[in-house]
Amino acid sequence: MNGLLVFGRSGQVATELARLAPEARFLGRDAADLTDPEACARAIRDSGCAMVINAAAYTAVDRAETDADIARAVNADAPAAMARAAAALGVPFLHISTDYVFDGSGTQPWVETDPTGPLGVYGATKLAGERDIAAAGGQWAVMRTSWVFSAHGANFVKTMLRLGAERDELRVVADQHGGPTPAADIAQACLTMAEAMRADASRGGIYHFSGAPDTSWAGFACEIMAQAGLSCHIVDISTSDYPTPARRPANSRLNCAAISRDFGIARPDWRAGLAKVLQELNQ
Repeated sequence: MNGLLVFGRSGQVATELARLAPEARFLGRDAADLTDPEACARAIRDSGCAMVINAAAYTAVDRAETDADIARAVNADAPAAMARAAAALGVPFLHISTDYVFDGSGTQPWVETDPTGPLGVYGATKLAGERDIAAAGGQWAVMRTSWVFSAHGANFVKTMLRLGAERDELRVVADQHGGPTPAADIAQACLTMAEAMRADASRGGIYHFSGAPDTSWAGFACEIMAQAGLSCHIVDISTSDYPTPARRPANSRLNCAAISRDFGIARPDWRAGLAKVLQELNQ
């Protein structure tokens, strides 16, 4: 996509965006310091871009609990500055957010209009970013997604493959549910939304996008072992058996009907995405 400016270069989604849109301009930390909101705004003003996607974020959920100022700068202040700069230029802005803006209660998939209630600093800073983007005054969209995985970066699939090759048994949380989402599908969905937004200034808002079918972390781990041909046995445990500094939402299921209705984007089968990731890792 000509004229596309992407914040992020080495992350999972940014890496997949670079494969799909090599003509886009990608800004890593060296070109745009996300702890410096004005530097991000200046990068947009100086770029001559026609569309902005923010695929960069502070995603260390546990570390954010003690690193709140940096998490807020990257997840809230920088995206807000980007959105204001894009609005001033009249170019659309698309931002990637998270299921962690919800409190994880209940069992029904969350819709975009449901009340938010983040359980920790990471979710709170991502929610603040969403709200500031909406208040910036331009054309914007937020894509909330969940459980991102790919062949690159640090993610659950790569951790399970490493541990599954070393151990006969792994204990994995079975009472948190959501939709694993291949980064490649997120990248494609972003580009589809970006094209539609560029073509129609009325397009935008908050949308949910995650892989199907919904599962638990333990269910995800079982599928990883099966597809990878690893004999490691997965033992179901509860969240209380695996304490972490930051609380995780028990229900991260996302209702993705709106993105299908408005952009024709269907939920991807994460099991097929997993097969592709394993093939890439094996190569």
